[in-house]
Amino acid sequence: MPVTLLNPEGLPEIDVYHQTAVASGTRLIFVAGQVSWDAEGTTVGAGDLAAQVEQCYLNVATAVAGAGGSFDDVAKLTVHVVDWTPDKMPALLDGISRAKARLGTTATPPATLLGVAALSVPDHLVEVEATAILP
Repeated sequence: MPVTLLNPEGLPEIDVYHQTAVASGTRLIFVAGQVSWDAEGTTVGAGDLAAQVEQCYLNVATAVAGAGGSFDDVAKLTVHVVDWTPDKMPALLDGISRAKARLGTTATPPATLLGVAALSVPDHLVEVEATAILP
């Protein structure tokens, strides 16, 4: 695998992600922000943050697969959540957990969580962008 996930000494270990990803592949894959659309462009999980997070992660995996990889090749995620408050963390974690179970992965690449005022479609509660590396 071209991505090795690490938690360097001196940094806290976080359950949801690793602090560092070491990329040893040669092809960078930049995935546009994925929202909770299905293949037909219909919003999945209207009003349900966990369901939307799950769909976003599945869409990231689909995008990376289109380039010949898998979610395990993701080196970095950026998650944008509308009107973020800490009480939304359980729903976010639930969605991530459900997506990882469906994808059959334990990968926890470095991630940045950003609270945003809105996304381009009012029904969308979350958007996830990714960078992956392939051999």
